[in-house]
Amino acid sequence: MTSSRQSAGHGGRDLATLLANGIAQLGLSISDEQQARLLDYQALLAKWNASLQMTSIRDPQQMVVKHLLDSLSILPRLDREPISRILDVGSGGGLPGVVLAIVRPDWQVTVNDIVHKKTAFLTQARATFKLTNLTVVTGRVESLGVGKEVPAPFDAIVSRAFAELRDFVTLARHLLAPGGSFWAMKGVAAEDELTLPDGCELVERLPLHVPFLDAERHLLRVKVTA
Repeated sequence: MTSSRQSAGHGGRDLATLLANGIAQLGLSISDEQQARLLDYQALLAKWNASLQMTSIRDPQQMVVKHLLDSLSILPRLDREPISRILDVGSGGGLPGVVLAIVRPDWQVTVNDIVHKKTAFLTQARATFKLTNLTVVTGRVESLGVGKEVPAPFDAIVSRAFAELRDFVTLARHLLAPGGSFWAMKGVAAEDELTLPDGCELVERLPLHVPFLDAERHLLRVKVTA
């Protein structure tokens, strides 16, 4: 495996420096050990990506920005919530779920995908990095049952490029704990995507700052009101 400390050539900075600078811009407190694990996770993702094609991004510097820092960009907002259990729907290669599990060990993180090869990778990541707070569940989110595939409902359910907002909320609604929120990571927050099922309300539409990324990103928060 290529060392995660290798020179990156991103403005003369290596990957570790790029990640550390981005974390500083986000105002997050993440230990050196956690940062090293994030880069090792990225290296593992790149290795498996050669055969599984979980991401079209292969440049290591762009993976730091568009995967790691993008996933971390939601934390300044999520850290203000009383989260103990969080579900990442359509996690794919573990973004943002594995990233959250690494940097927030006090959260119980569940990652879900319908593709067995992807959940095999997620299971490998769990074992490699000894993420005892990470649970991997294979299957369609609408088919998961509380007390069956998942032990309890979730305080927060997050998605990153999983589905249209309405579909995301509809499919995962039965897994949300009372008082919990859906958090959808989006690029451009298009108005025509903001229609929701009855009893649900878009309560926040927050622009996200992803360090070193010149692209529009938003975090949409949905609450169940009835």
